Order: sequence, then structure tokens, then C-alpha cells
Amino acid sequence: MEILVCVKRVPDTAENEIEVNGSGSDIERDDLVYSVNEWDNYAVEEAIQIRDKVGGSVTVITVGDDESEEVLRREMAMGADNGLLLCDDAFDGADGKGIATLLKAAVQKGKYDLILSGAQADDGAAQVGGMLAAMLDYPYASLVNKIEVIDDGKLKVGREIEGGNQELNEIQLPCVLSIQTGINEPRYVGIRGIRKVASVEIPQHGAAGLGVDAATVGAAGAKVKRVDYFVPEMGEGAEMLEGSTEEIIAKLIELLKAKGGLK
Repeated sequence: MEILVCVKRVPDTAENEIEVNGSGSDIERDDLVYSVNEWDNYAVEEAIQIRDKVGGSVTVITVGDDESEEVLRREMAMGADNGLLLCDDAFDGADGKGIATLLKAAVQKGKYDLILSGAQADDGAAQVGGMLAAMLDYPYASLVNKIEVIDDGKLKVGREIEGGNQELNEIQLPCVLSIQTGINEPRYVGIRGIRKVASVEIPQHGAAGLGVDAATVGAAGAKVKRVDYFVPEMGEGAEMLEGSTEEIIAKLIELLKAKGGLK
């Protein structure tokens, strides 16, 4: 099975104190420590486990600058077979639709049975996987926490739903799945593995190589633009209601009436 996993280089929130810059146009990025998006690590681990069971190969792909090679090499040290970097100044400022457009072009240049992404990345939008599936006209499932390969080119897929329940579906290949954390335990990446892939050549594709119009995927083509970053002001502390369920409901109704939320 040929598997493509979409990964992203993001600021490591465990290693950084995130601050908004003076103009409010972005976060302060000088001296930030970066790593691979947490959800993507689970997607790569799941891809490796599927490959080890049924054969094939795992390719990791990212959209970014030259420094984004480091996350590709990390995932290759983890066990992915190949890396692919989509890199072009024209991609700067791309929104979710622009990123999905670039990934679609890369998918169509290859031959993949299964495409995985993390459920969400650093902006929390959780949109690229679904957009990519729609553009490719592939079946799609989100918040996937179980994958089982079955016969006839199908997968049995478990999805996390409300109330701690799980929904099971069969889905036809090729398809796109967005992977939830906790589906597995990503393996440790050691120095030996990193050294092993340090000199491996990673192909790069720009707009021309992908056959996309640069004006449609960067800032100029973005339908969504961030206009302001700010830290919300601290408000008053929460009021904790105590008592039985009936007492709490009665207190809540009185508070809502007092605040004008109910009449």
C-alpha cells in the first residue's frame, strides 16, 4: 500500500513561550524552537504500522521553506521511506484551501492508496484533510482512532464521537483520513536514525513543478486572512455552583435571569 502522510512544522509549545509581536500581525518567531505537529506524529506512526503489516511505502510531505526539511527527516528517521517538500516563495501566506490545492497537485503526480493527515495543526482549524478529500473526490473520515485493512481495497475505520463513543465504518480506497491523537504510541526517534537519513536527498517541488498557478495558492489567492493577533484580557474568575443537580439548575436559572440571559 502506498501511503502519503501530510505533516507540518510548527512552534513547539512545550519549548517556547508564545508572545504576540508588537504590531499584532503575528507571533514573535525569532528564536522559536520548532517541531513536527503532534497530531501528524500519530498519522506517521499509523502509516508505518500499516506498511509493516501489508507492505508498500510511506511518503511524508510538507508545505514550507527549506527549514521544513527537518520535520521530513525526523519522520523518515521514525520509519517513513520518502520525503517530499513543496517549497516556493509563492506559497507564503497560503490559507487552508491553498495548502490543500498544493497537496492535491502532489497527490496527482504520484500514485497513493491512502492519504493521512493529523486531525488538526497549530491554527486548530482542522480543515486541510477535509478540503483535500473534497478536491480529490475521495472518501473522507475525520477524528480517526482505529484503522484496520480488510479485503477488496477497503478499510475499517473507527471515529471518535461525542460521549466517548466510537463509530465504525467501512471506507473504500483511495481515501483521506484525519488521525486523532491516541490512535497509537509514536515510536522514539534516536540520534542513529536521524544520522541515517541526514544525507538522503528530499525532492522539492515549486509551483511550476506542481503545475499550479502561483497566484491561486499564496497570499494573493487566500480567501481567509488573519488580520489581528491579541491576548484576551483576563476577566473575573468563574463562579462554581455547588449542591444537588436540582439546586445547581435553580441557581443557574437565577444567575441567567440576573444577567439578562433569561426573562
